Amino acid sequence: MTQVVIVGAGPTGVTLALLLVKQGIKVKLVEASRNFRRIFRGEALMPSGLDALDQMGLSSVIERIPHRPLDAWEFIINGKTLFQVEEPMETGGKPCTLVSQPALLQELVAEAMTYPEFKLISGNPVQDLLKSQGRICAVHLGDGTNIPADLVIGTDGRNSVVRERANLQLKEQGQSFDVLWFKLADSPLFDSKNVFYTIVKGKSAFGLFRSSEGNLQLGWTLHPEEAFDWKQANWSEILANAAPDRLAGYFRDLGDTIERPILLSVKVGLAHKWYAPGVLILGDAAHPMSPIRAQGINVALRDAIAAANHLIPVLLQGVEVSQIDAVLARIQTEREPEIIKIQKLQSQEVLQAEILRKIPLLQRVLSQLTPIVSPAIRKSWLSRQRQLRHGVTKVKLDI
Repeated sequence: MTQVVIVGAGPTGVTLALLLVKQGIKVKLVEASRNFRRIFRGEALMPSGLDALDQMGLSSVIERIPHRPLDAWEFIINGKTLFQVEEPMETGGKPCTLVSQPALLQELVAEAMTYPEFKLISGNPVQDLLKSQGRICAVHLGDGTNIPADLVIGTDGRNSVVRERANLQLKEQGQSFDVLWFKLADSPLFDSKNVFYTIVKGKSAFGLFRSSEGNLQLGWTLHPEEAFDWKQANWSEILANAAPDRLAGYFRDLGDTIERPILLSVKVGLAHKWYAPGVLILGDAAHPMSPIRAQGINVALRDAIAAANHLIPVLLQGVEVSQIDAVLARIQTEREPEIIKIQKLQSQEVLQAEILRKIPLLQRVLSQLTPIVSPAIRKSWLSRQRQLRHGVTKVKLDI
């Protein structure tokens, strides 16, 4: 029987494994960690991601795990609301929904385990890829075990071992940056309406929202020219000074309860090739995304659908491995245009934020003329969101 080894139990790897085993294809899913709890996991499902889960027959999973729809997006400049957009952004559409990604992955793996063709190997990282006659034929694990594979699929994230060992080069983009990520105590300010706040004041910029698990999460963008010891900074006061009055008191009340933030290095890029004989990379392994508008998990789910459409027919036929290799390029050809476009849209969002941050006069003008400029800025922002929410290309599960 054909055996696929998937490396990395993130959204791409787990959903693709589930799609394959449902068709009777043998899959071993290798995950370096012993559980799904990581420092940071994106949790915003856009309509594109919700639609992907629906096509896979997995919508009911959302109801069984911690989840919370967003009610609105609000942009605040120098303490004044520039504009707000309600969710869902389109009549009859689905709102952006926050989910606990660890809980989502646990539920999906539990479902995969009901199929005899599935096996999860956790806490045993892949160290290398093995070749036979110029083609990757197995993975070598940390405990010395070798697992043979007719196809190895790397879904092991932005620092992919599979990508590195397969010599698939990643071209990084200039929009890479660092983010400080805070988890904060909940606030009654979010009880009636869960708003995703984007707040800019001077050179300070951060996003704030209530997560699916009921705490508040905050991402503070770090810039190379900022020379301060963020580990020792008085974050309660820094955040209060940047926030509007209705949020400033919340940050000051937290006082010493704010824990040291986690530093996340954001790498954005695109692999020139996503495949080599015997291996395919998908998700952040092939195209690490910016966190802007929460695209990572959503494009990952769409990658899984496209890969399943191309791989399942040939894997079920028990064909020669050369015929498996022949379909790998088609997966990249189908998915790459959307990834390029979405990364470009993300880059545009970053560029606009940088212009605003670097020109204090522009901030003052916008905050003073909000009633006049708000409608045009809101319309421009909305025009960019449709493709970030729904995807650029049509993705349909055909198997």
